[in-house]
Amino acid sequence: MRHDFRKAAVWGAGVLAALAIGAAMLPARAGPDADGLARPAPARIDGQQARKLVNEGARLVDVRTPAEYADGHIDGALNVPLHEVLERSGELGAKDQPLVLYCRSGRRSALAAQKLQGLGFTLVYDLGSKSAW
Repeated sequence: MRHDFRKAAVWGAGVLAALAIGAAMLPARAGPDADGLARPAPARIDGQQARKLVNEGARLVDVRTPAEYADGHIDGALNVPLHEVLERSGELGAKDQPLVLYCRSGRRSALAAQKLQGLGFTLVYDLGSKSAW
């Protein structure tokens, strides 16, 4: 009996490991959109790509707190803190206007990008950290 239990435990651990590896290999998803369809995660871009997009008319959005924004921000950036993104999304323009988001480390900009994409914004780019500019 003990032997069967060990065999089942080893088999179960192997199945869980296979599932974890398989899940890690799947492309990142931002989750369901407003229409219930899953969308790919917003594009992560570097500073050169971000500057090019902004020079071509993309809106630059700083999702840090107002205090962080006041301490220094990229010229021309609109401050829409992460916790206000949903309520203030109307300030960002048309849903097909390119948006470049940034924060301090990249965590909040990634979350904001996913929220905006979920609202139907189609051209959302995540610079990540302000220092990447």
